[in-house]
Amino acid sequence: MKKNSVREFEDRRWKEGDQTLVFRHIEASQMVLKGQKVLDIGCGDGLFMQALAQKGATVSGVDISEEGAKKCQKKSLNVLVADITAEDLPYQDKTFDAVIMLDVLEHVYDPDGLLREAIRVSKQTIIISVPNFNSLPARFQVLLGKVPENNRPNKGHVYWFNYPVLTELLRRNHLKAEKISCNTFFENKPIVGNIMKYLCRIFPSVFALSFVVKANIKAP
Repeated sequence: MKKNSVREFEDRRWKEGDQTLVFRHIEASQMVLKGQKVLDIGCGDGLFMQALAQKGATVSGVDISEEGAKKCQKKSLNVLVADITAEDLPYQDKTFDAVIMLDVLEHVYDPDGLLREAIRVSKQTIIISVPNFNSLPARFQVLLGKVPENNRPNKGHVYWFNYPVLTELLRRNHLKAEKISCNTFFENKPIVGNIMKYLCRIFPSVFALSFVVKANIKAP
């Protein structure tokens, strides 16, 4: 395997396409307050940074991809390039009010290590999102002999999350969940959507497609 394979993967990803605003961005933006100083780890092309800046937050970003950083710079966004999978974050302790990682932790072999760095540079709040790798659609795909979407090579996922794995990650890193949101399938359908949202809250490991968490750092 090439030494820079992760960077090359991410460079190709951002060279070939851009993000669109989806559930994780919309939900996470509601967890950020106007005037807060925020770090977006794995900021990619800067789409979410723009959304937070428009909300009145002061936003910085860091990403392993130079191609993603170039897109941020074209949007006049404050971004640094760093190998977040292997290096300490290039910021002092407690620099930011909130640190955000949207669909990032499933891309690294040591999510605890990156999360500890996020905690180090945050004063209080950590916001993360991860896909649910054993959602009901994924389980059906396995039964049909297919590889679930989140497990395919083009996704670049190396660590699998579900609800118990996510909550255990928070616990062992001394984070207290203030809010955990999830989205589900058919949620925009009349009547059926309300049922699916209810089932998602009751049985998140089965019915959630992804999770967005706002957590507070516990005092030592």
